[in-house]
Amino acid sequence: MRKLLYILSVMMLPWAGAHAQTFYTGTEYGFMAGGSQYFGDLNDNYGFQTVNPAVGAFTRIHMNPYISVRLGANLTRLSYDDKLSSAKFNKARNLNFTTNILEAGIFAEFNFFSFITGETNNRWTPYLVGGAGVFYYDPFTKLDGRTYYLRRFGTEGQFAGYGDRGYSQLGFMFPVGAGFKYWIGPGVNLCFEISNRLTTTDYIDDVSATYVGAENFEGTPGFENVALRLQDRSREIGGEALGRTGKQRGNSATKDQYLMFTFGISFQMKTYKCPTYLKQGYLY
Repeated sequence: MRKLLYILSVMMLPWAGAHAQTFYTGTEYGFMAGGSQYFGDLNDNYGFQTVNPAVGAFTRIHMNPYISVRLGANLTRLSYDDKLSSAKFNKARNLNFTTNILEAGIFAEFNFFSFITGETNNRWTPYLVGGAGVFYYDPFTKLDGRTYYLRRFGTEGQFAGYGDRGYSQLGFMFPVGAGFKYWIGPGVNLCFEISNRLTTTDYIDDVSATYVGAENFEGTPGFENVALRLQDRSREIGGEALGRTGKQRGNSATKDQYLMFTFGISFQMKTYKCPTYLKQGYLY
């Protein structure tokens, strides 16, 4: 009897080992943190003087070891000030803005190499990323110590006959970039990504086209009129007022952008069920 039990145990070892094999789910959950930088009418030389923190959360779904889809939401802040510019006109214009950005999007990732957490031969890969999403923004500035949300004042004449310059607080963005993935332990993955958000709006900074002139703003045409002061702040630094009707204020030929560079950590849960993409023979 003892010999029979030994033989049965030996026969069952391969079967037991196969069913105890550990895999990881094709879905991972993670967090990102890093920074962002705005580019647009105020920062037209693509400087990095106003990098702001950025945080986010995401879910990544592996279609196979080379392609994954990511759903994510990020929160950051964009800002800039003409005082930081080296251009003479920008310094004389003397505008500035800040806005919080809340974005949500879907991102497609294309790995250069096969990437499978827990597989030592598939431990790292560079990747490309692209996608689409929406974001919320609402530019504001400070004047005499008070905060003013610029969209409410129609600084480019939106409420004075220039209705075609109106803009929404929601915009579309299209991220394009690259990154690097590496698993530090089975089910624990790290990534670093740089992606530029191309947007459909030129008003992240509340600057786009031309000045419309003091005569188009209600109230006394002087410093006591908030809308007038916000649309032309050149007078605050003692220079000649720039706000003449038709004079360039921004560059409406280009849209605003913002760059995000983030580190991420994500987790995949253990499973004893072989993922579909491994069954389909993507792992060699």
